[in-house]
Amino acid sequence: MEKVRLGIIGFGSIGTAHARNVVDGKVRRCELTAVCDHHPERWADPPQLKRFVNSAELIRSRAVDAVLIATPHFSHTTIGIDALENGLHVLVEKPISVHKADCERLLAAHGNQRQVFALMYNQRTDPFYRKIRELVRSGELGELRRINWTITDWFRTDAYYASSRWRATWAGEGGGVLLNQCLHNLDLFQWLFGMPARVRGFCQLGRYHDIEVEDDVTAYFEYPNGMTAVLITSTGEAPGTNRLEIAADNGRVVCENDAVTWLRNEVPAPEFSRTSTERFAAPRTTEHRFAFPDHGGQHVEVLQNFVDAILNGAPLIAPAADGIHAVELANAILYSSSLSHTVSLPLDASAYEDHLKQLIAAKASCKHSA
Repeated sequence: MEKVRLGIIGFGSIGTAHARNVVDGKVRRCELTAVCDHHPERWADPPQLKRFVNSAELIRSRAVDAVLIATPHFSHTTIGIDALENGLHVLVEKPISVHKADCERLLAAHGNQRQVFALMYNQRTDPFYRKIRELVRSGELGELRRINWTITDWFRTDAYYASSRWRATWAGEGGGVLLNQCLHNLDLFQWLFGMPARVRGFCQLGRYHDIEVEDDVTAYFEYPNGMTAVLITSTGEAPGTNRLEIAADNGRVVCENDAVTWLRNEVPAPEFSRTSTERFAAPRTTEHRFAFPDHGGQHVEVLQNFVDAILNGAPLIAPAADGIHAVELANAILYSSSLSHTVSLPLDASAYEDHLKQLIAAKASCKHSA
């Protein structure tokens, strides 16, 4: 195979953007050969493009080697399973599924490891986060003590939520800012720091918008080694903030305003505390500043990596199996908030699935009564 014949299922804003990147030649050795949408005529070129209104027909058409799934969230599971069971390579937009139980069902369908199964976690290509991961994983920071990440630059207008009926609903999206916008940050969180042991969530539903799901969240994480973390996110604050702060034995790292700054302790904090004879002293620090010209290849780089994995066996930036972790964190935060108490990880997948079904049923009953 010299080229990957790609089909895109779902032609909303992100599916259209992916199609444009392929047609414009930004993804080497990749050809868009089919699209599927309720309105496939939205995409006019190339003229030989095969168009479908049913994903099952595209998957069985023999017109594609791989599919990119960019449909509303719940269908990622069913369409993904169908594509995998029919031998196609699969790239799924985030989230991989709405809840942990569906993630497990979808991942279980990936029995043939020769099929490439990847996820569109484009922020893993950002050199700023890659640098932080290098500092954490190398041990240069020493033991991590506390993480604070405020991500309130996901501002969305009422017009955004009104653009599609499935948006910001339990039945259509399975959640709000946690399952949609901030899922990228939840993935980065576990990619950088691993999964916590305990989660306490505080979610406000429709605080800033007339929606039924969360648009403002504060979450508290506890890790097995005693490290704690706080994550704050919202789609209702403007101007927003994106500030990641890491407190570690060997200093403080801050990622903000297109720079990573490490104030490095000349002596690790625990050692200094034990050995200093002064009551109000603190370790001296030196500043290390890391800056990069851009934020990486983003969506194009992940799609190129998917193609390279199919044709040459390149290691994936975001293997699909990684996708369950951010979904589990999102589920745990929402579940904890609903229960008004801390939940332990790993999350009980079936219990949360039942809880989500109850939310969907309750909302449907309210609409029917109205």
